[in-house]
Amino acid sequence: MDFGAGFYATTNKKQAVSFANKVMLRNDSKTKAVSMYEFDIEKAMEVLDVLKFDAPDADWLDFVFANRQGIYNGKQYDIVIGAVADDTIYRVFSLYEAELLTREETLKRLKINKLFDQVTFCTEKALEQLRYIGQLDLDKEEV
Repeated sequence: MDFGAGFYATTNKKQAVSFANKVMLRNDSKTKAVSMYEFDIEKAMEVLDVLKFDAPDADWLDFVFANRQGIYNGKQYDIVIGAVADDTIYRVFSLYEAELLTREETLKRLKINKLFDQVTFCTEKALEQLRYIGQLDLDKEEV
């Protein structure tokens, strides 16, 4: 997981639907849905420890790499916000992990792709900031 253990969410409906499809196939489920929540980022930033990556830069790469390797031992955050890699970026990241791409080449390739976002709620305090507002039934909803 890019940002460590936690509850992962996105502000992008297309990305959420795509993930729901993957989970449905992986779990051999007959139904799929996307849970919807409200979240006030400004309020959260006032009361919680939030790490926000504005771009997939060197700091983001180091943080994601350490989490994926299971070696991150830095500060623990309540919420982490930043880019999520699509399938193309996962391939680039895999090449970097295998040391087939340099850090500079990896960062260059990251910048040419449009990345969706992810918000990871890492603590109970963070989860308390979410308000459930409903469910999008993807079997009935046209997306």
